[in-house]
Amino acid sequence: MQTQRELAAEVRAHRDTAEQTTAYVARFLQDNFGRRVTALVAGIEDPKQVGKWCKADNAPRIDSELRLRTAYQVFKLIENGENSHVARAWMIGMNPQLEDDAPVQAIADDRFKDVMAAARSYLQGDL
Repeated sequence: MQTQRELAAEVRAHRDTAEQTTAYVARFLQDNFGRRVTALVAGIEDPKQVGKWCKADNAPRIDSELRLRTAYQVFKLIENGENSHVARAWMIGMNPQLEDDAPVQAIADDRFKDVMAAARSYLQGDL
């Protein structure tokens, strides 16, 4: 069961994700993970495309945008509960709840619900 604090962190992350432009989300992820990891998350081969998204020169396909927004929302959830350093480390580190995949890799593999469940579990202190 989520505490009020955890629920508030989740609501803030959801609202923040819904309110940001795709360019902002891409730029945020690029700033925190670099272009190559952001491209991996989005499911694309050309990291230069991420730079174009950041400048709003063009927009990602819907499946790539879904992955970007999921990564952003999960990052913000962990950041709201902890801090940005923990969020980044959690996103790129191996996670036993994700069969030792990093959350960024699991998002790239479209395992969105698994990643969100792992993030909630982490914030609740279960893992």
